[in-house]
Order: sequence, then C-alpha cells, then structure tokens
Amino acid sequence: MFPVENLAAFTIASIVIIVVPGPSVLFVVGRSIALGRRAGVLSVVGNTVGTIPAVFAVAFGVGAIIASSAIAFTIIKLAGAAYLVWLGVQAIRHRHANVTGAIAAPTSALTLLKQGFIVGLTNPKTIAFFTAVLPQFAEPAAGSVWLQLLVLGMVFQVIALASDAVWALAAGSARDWFGRSPRRAVTLATTGGVAMIGLGGVVALTGAQAN
Repeated sequence: MFPVENLAAFTIASIVIIVVPGPSVLFVVGRSIALGRRAGVLSVVGNTVGTIPAVFAVAFGVGAIIASSAIAFTIIKLAGAAYLVWLGVQAIRHRHANVTGAIAAPTSALTLLKQGFIVGLTNPKTIAFFTAVLPQFAEPAAGSVWLQLLVLGMVFQVIALASDAVWALAAGSARDWFGRSPRRAVTLATTGGVAMIGLGGVVALTGAQAN
C-alpha cells in the first residue's frame, strides 16, 4: 500500500477542500431547510453513495475518458442540473406542507435516499475532480495504483459524509427554530427550493468542482 505520508497529505487536502461550502453543501442545506433534518441527513447519505461509482470509474480508468469527453460530460451535467431544478420546484410547490399543523405524508426514507443518490450520480464534476486529484497522491512503486485510488476516494467520501451531515443537521435545526412561525416555515421551505434551483443553474453553467 502507498506511504502513510501520502495518505496523511491527502486527508489534510480533502478536509481543506470539503470544509469550503460547494454544490454538495448547498444541496443538503436546501433539503434540510425545505424538508427538515431527517431529509437532509438521508440526502447526504444518498448523495455520498451516488458519488461512489465515480471513485470506481476513476480507479479503473473510465473517469479519465468521461472527463476528457466534452459531449459525455455535458450530457451528464445537464441531466443532473435538470434534476436539481425539479427537486427545487417540488420543494416550492409543497412548501405549505412544512407549516406546523399541516397534514402531509412524510417523504419515505427510500425516496430521500434515491433522490440524493441521483444527484450524486449525475454530478460529472466529481469524476473530473477525482481524475485530476487522486492520482497526485498515488505511489506506483508502492503497489496497485487502482487500489490506492479506491482507498483515497473512499477516504474523501467518509470525510465529505461527516462534513455534509453536520451542515444538514445545522440547517435542519435552524429550520425547526424558524418553523415555530407558519409564515417563516413557508419562507424557509421556499428558500430551500430556490437554493436547489439556483444550484441547478450553477451546475449547468460552471466548470469542474468537487464538493
């Protein structure tokens, strides 16, 4: 396996990258504000699982092909952006369901996980990021490069999962406090939806970024 110092350097670099709010953070914060802490945390888990295929793709070389193909990258990027916009629209449409006392069927855990998974899976920026960064910390002389890339990718995922979960819990707690006022609850749900729609636009128009 690769040197411990490589793993330590990658861990530090990952923390620095992850703590800066990016698309994943905006996504889970929007979900938590619109639907609560439970939805936010489940979205984090789903989003993280959805990005795991990108780690395998990069480890086995597929990521480099997708990252270098403008057509493939654009198609996946636009599909992910459209899905984010759709989630934002749904949050706004059902904003009154978040008002205290309103009768609404809670979204199932499986649905929340699935939605987060689709967002993570359709984010080609993750593949581009892993393709550019992971190989920098691998050591060919230390053994199988693909195995090293898998380990590095999973380390990044664990750190991202923990960080995004904290954001989700914090945003959900703020929602609970503001939710004591029906008007503020509706406003927060709308804000969460608008944030996801805006994130969809950012994803569609910007270049590669990891978290």
